Amino acid sequence: MDILDQPERDADAERTVDFESEDAPPLPEQTRDDTQLGWGDTEASNDDRLLEDRPPHWG
Repeated sequence: MDILDQPERDADAERTVDFESEDAPPLPEQTRDDTQLGWGDTEASNDDRLLEDRPPHWG
């Protein structure tokens, strides 16, 4: 039997979806890539070091 001989089926149209479920939402509000950790930032700040290392012409 060839795949083209089979009748077309829409599997998504046949599945049941429970909209009243108390489980986790289908998509999170924020992804892991959209956080500071996702961008490679750490919790520690280096602002003090950057202010100490500024060039003398910055005054």
